[in-house]
Amino acid sequence: MVAQMLLAHNILVKIFLALLITGLAIPMMTAKKPLGFRKASFIYTMVFQGIATMVAFTGLIAMVTGEMSISIGIMIMIVVWVLLMYIEIKKYKLIKVVKIENPETHQVLKGTFLKITAIQILLVAVMVVLMVLKVKGIVAI
Repeated sequence: MVAQMLLAHNILVKIFLALLITGLAIPMMTAKKPLGFRKASFIYTMVFQGIATMVAFTGLIAMVTGEMSISIGIMIMIVVWVLLMYIEIKKYKLIKVVKIENPETHQVLKGTFLKITAIQILLVAVMVVLMVLKVKGIVAI
């Protein structure tokens, strides 16, 4: 049963990573429409938060039902999750309050969106690699 929960967690992490990679296309798809960029960013943020919460929930349920103790690896996962959510909320708030109709502002926001999304992808990828190395016994955390 715990193995199935961990499998669900693993699948959701992969879906989350796919969402992050797909999110890189948002600035390109809305290059000519600043208000479309704001709307797409809102939808992306809601999906991001939903999937990130599902990832955290499945991990928490697997930890509790598998009677796993809180290890350094789990603590790192929690910190990464909180950091991802914080960054995403700040990014959306910035896009929401700025006068995006200004072409220069729109360009800056698109660049910022891409940089932040790349950082988020890097965080998730590092966490995945770290957990794979832990499972293979190469890293002890």
